[in-house]
Order: sequence, then structure tokens, then C-alpha cells
Amino acid sequence: RLGGDDWDQRIVDHLIKRFKDSTGVDVSKDKIAKQRLKEAAEQAKKELSSSMSTSIQLPYLSLTENGPANLDETLTRAQFEKMTEDLLDRTKKPFQDVIREAGVKVEDIAHVVLVGGSTRMPAVYELVKAETGGKDPNKGVNPDEVVAVGAALQAGVLKGERKDVLLIDVTPLSLGIETKGGIMTRLIERNTAIPTKRSETFTTADDNQ
Repeated sequence: RLGGDDWDQRIVDHLIKRFKDSTGVDVSKDKIAKQRLKEAAEQAKKELSSSMSTSIQLPYLSLTENGPANLDETLTRAQFEKMTEDLLDRTKKPFQDVIREAGVKVEDIAHVVLVGGSTRMPAVYELVKAETGGKDPNKGVNPDEVVAVGAALQAGVLKGERKDVLLIDVTPLSLGIETKGGIMTRLIERNTAIPTKRSETFTTADDNQ
């Protein structure tokens, strides 16, 4: 699993190290300090989506022998992208898997819709563009609202109010049963359109089972 929290955590780890280097205080076990750092990291991530650098200031983050210790750091977009480049690389395989399983070619993709606030990060945008052969992702839908918009459309279809939209739901995982030897025998493959059904006959593997 991979999400925006992973990017936030990289900033948190960076700030913890910087704070320890400058004050000698390790706040990695301080729950209150870590919560403040997490909130500041998320805000910094958002700001770096539109700015080249951001200032992170947390007064009285901890106490030292000399009194309160403050955090005052500047984080650039370049630094942020460097510390998270491995996370970005991990998104390539799921993308390639989806294309392969869908049985389509990249050049056949008409539109790319980004989902989730973290897709606003320039590095994510550029990666998607590169993986789709230079195709600019669609900016017509708010990434934070796209799932809710889809759910609203589905509700309209179910109520019969929308007839101009065809929404196809699929199984996210393969479904099957465990057979002898602990092997899973798949009955319905992942990404199969639902509703669907499939039957298969199985026999018992042992007497009196």
C-alpha cells in the first residue's frame, strides 16, 4: 500500500533528524510532538505542490536544559522530491500492471483522471505524463472530489435519474476457494465486471470430509 501519508512521513523523519541535530533532543518517541510534526508535514507537502520552498515553524516543540526548543526549517521542493523519489518509483509497477491487465495500449488511453489530493504533487503529475507517453492528465475534475462525484453519478444511475452514463463495477481481487494442498483455485478473476457468476464442481479430497 502506498499513499499520501508515506510522503508525509518522509518529511516527519527529516524534521526529527534536523531537530535532533540542532538541539540534541530526539522527539521520535514524543507522541504530542510527532502529531504536531505530522500536521506540519502534511501542510508543507501541500504548499510544495504550488511553491518551490516552504517554511516549517513549530514553537516549543520540546524542552531542553536551556528551555523550550523551537523548530524552524525550510524545505525545498527539490529536497522533498529527492527524499521521496523511491516512493514515486514504487507507483510505476501498479500503473504498468493496470495497463497490462486491462489489455490496452498506452497510446489508446483517451483521458487520465487523477484521484486523491496527493496527485497534485508536480512529481506525480510528471510521472503520470511520462508513463502515458506525454499525455497531460485531465485537470477538469478536483482530485479530492472525484470519488464522491463518481458515487453521486452511480446513485443517479441506480435511481434511474441518469441514463447517459455507463458505470461498470469490477471485483478488486480474485475470488476462489482453497483446495487440497492449500492452493487457491480461482473462480472469478480480479477485474471481472460484476454482477457475474461462475460454477465449478469440486470433490472432497479425503474420506468423511
